[in-house]
This record gives sequence, C-alpha cells and structure tokens, in this order.
Amino acid sequence: MERSIEQKNKRSTWIGLGVVLALVLTVVIIGQVLLSPEPDLMMGEVVANEYRVSNKVPGRIAYIYVEEGTQVRMGDTLAYISSPEVDAKMEQAKAARAAATAQSNKAQNGARQQQIDAAYEMWQKALVGVDVAKKSYDRVHQLYEKQVVSAQKHDEVEAQYKAAVATANAAKTQYDMALEGAQAEDKEAAAALVSKADGAIAEVSSYQKDRLLVAPNDGEVVEVYVKRGDLVGTGGPVLSILDLSDVWFSFSIREDLLKGLSVGQEVDVEIPALGEQTYRGRVTYMRAMASYATWRATKVNGQYDVKSFDVKVVPDGPIEGLRPGMTAILK
Repeated sequence: MERSIEQKNKRSTWIGLGVVLALVLTVVIIGQVLLSPEPDLMMGEVVANEYRVSNKVPGRIAYIYVEEGTQVRMGDTLAYISSPEVDAKMEQAKAARAAATAQSNKAQNGARQQQIDAAYEMWQKALVGVDVAKKSYDRVHQLYEKQVVSAQKHDEVEAQYKAAVATANAAKTQYDMALEGAQAEDKEAAAALVSKADGAIAEVSSYQKDRLLVAPNDGEVVEVYVKRGDLVGTGGPVLSILDLSDVWFSFSIREDLLKGLSVGQEVDVEIPALGEQTYRGRVTYMRAMASYATWRATKVNGQYDVKSFDVKVVPDGPIEGLRPGMTAILK
C-alpha cells in the first residue's frame, strides 16, 4: 500500500516537471517569435513607359478623337488643332514663290524681242552718225592740210567724229547685252530665290501636317489635359499614352539591404493585386538615388548614412492584368 502511494507521488512529480518544462519551452518559443525582427520588405511599384503628346503648332483644339482608356495604335489621329495663321503663311509662301518664279523666268529668257529690236535700231542709228561724222572729218581734214580752215575747226570736227564712234560702240554693247540676256550671276540669284520660296512652302506644309496629332506608339490613353476649344501653345502637352508592352518594377532599396542583389540576377516579385503568385524578373540596373533619399544616421558612434538605390526589375514576359501603380514586393 505504501509502495503504491510512493509510486503515485513520483508519477505526479514527473508529470509536474513535464508540464513545467513544456510551459518554459512554450514561453521561450513565443518569446523568440515575438522578439525576433521581422524581415525587411522591399516594396516598389509597377512602372510603364509613358509618352506625352505635345503640339508643334500653336492654335485652338478643334477636335479630340480619343478619351481616357482608349487603346491606340502608332499613327492613329488623336486630335486636330485649328490654326488660321498657318493657312495665311502658306498663302504668303505661295505668293513669294510666284514672284520668284517670274523673276527667274525673266532672267532665264532674257530681254523681250521688242527690246532687242530697239537696241539694234539704236546701234544702226549710231553707225549712220559715224558715217556722217567720218565724211565731215575727211573734208575738213583735207581743207586743214591746205590751210583753208583753222586748227580749231579741225579739232572740233575730229572730236565729233570720235564721239560718234564711241556712241556707236556703246549702242553695239547694249544690243549685245540684249541678245545675251541677264548675267549668269543674275540667273543664279533668281533661281536661288525660287529655291528659297520652295523651302518656305515645304516648311509651312510641315506645320500644316503637324496640326494633326498622331500617336507616337501603341498604348493606352491615360490622361487628356485639354478639351475642345482650348488654346494651346507650342510644346504644350495635350495627352499622355502608356505603353503597356514596356512595363517594369521599380524599387527603392537601402544599400545595406542590397547584399546578394546584382545586375543580371533573376528575382521573384509578388504583385498583391494579382494574388499570391510570384513572377520571375531580371535586375537590369541599380542606380544611386539623389541625396534626398539618403537615410541619415541618428547617432554619431556606430552608425553611418545609408544611400538608397533605384533598382529596376524587368519581368521575363507579359503579365496579364498588370497595371502601372500596382504594389510590387521583391522576394
């Protein structure tokens, strides 16, 4: 009887010790779980390439053919800008070209036939004058040799003869110029004016084409900044297009968490908005961010400033349902 009681006491003692040990072990495990630091989550976001469509020609928005959410293809017409000033410049350029063409034709064709005939008649008239002056000079010269007329009279007739010869030569030169037309330099200058006018027309034509805003790439219209009737200046943004085929993950990571991460490394990324599935990607670049993203040490001893790095991860393939702005977690 006493042995049975003793055995029961020993069993109770061992059971009590086991319970105590179990409680202690449970407390230790819970303490480790509660006191152990949680792993740092490297969170980022989904980013897509964005194109801002701006106008080159100032004017008034006449039509907008798309809205937010519209899927567009490269070359699709997005909006039309009305610009009467461009039409006016085109009329001016055409008028300038017409004037330059007329000037060039005049230089290339030379003088009119009536001008050529008039120059010829003036030359013939001058030749008649030379003939008359020559006869007068010959008679006076013979009389002068016989000492019938004075030397002054002889000199006067001789001067009249030489003047008639010079007039005939000048008339002949005018006739030759009329036959040859404009100089080569004048023809080149006139042709250059035509080329300049053609360039002005080409320039204005390009402005006319720029009144139509077209999509620079395939994508989705995410924002329209203007509405119909608004005035827009040169270079003003009209709308934005997201290229959903060019998507990546952007992370801002402290340098003390970069251990084991390098360019070219494959990593797993989780997108909470798409579920618990992870997606494979590759680190394409790591770049130190500006000084505003540096983590400043709060103590002088034992701590140092830690820079932040911009890490870009490109997914291995397209991900259905992925949208810019979604949260991404680097596993």
